[in-house]
Amino acid sequence: MTTEQPEGQRHDDEGADTTAASVVDLGVYRQALDPLPVTFHRRELDAILWIYGLMVGEGEWRDYAIDHLKDKAVFSVFKRSGEFPLYRIEKNPKLAAKQGAFSVIATDGRILKRGHDLRQVLKVFDKALKALD
Repeated sequence: MTTEQPEGQRHDDEGADTTAASVVDLGVYRQALDPLPVTFHRRELDAILWIYGLMVGEGEWRDYAIDHLKDKAVFSVFKRSGEFPLYRIEKNPKLAAKQGAFSVIATDGRILKRGHDLRQVLKVFDKALKALD
């Protein structure tokens, strides 16, 4: 009489069943199930918030929102809360090798400036600051 064993199980010398298992890195496993969202780094946020502070001081902007999504991070700027954003500053790592990961997008969806260096992209707001003077 032979008994069939389920796949992955074996009997040791004393007859006890043991399951063959492999070691899996928990961090890799979790990231595979739910990848981490794209975020702004501290220096990137410093640059964005510096421009934001200048525009708030001029009375042009009043509110902001930060979204960390699976494929991009978005800093939205509002004139009044509850409206559509005036501008969106986006970081999309998938575009880093092409046009650049950073972009400034207007309310109507036009890309005002795009590039690899966030500080250069944020210079699009220098024109607005000069116009206010």
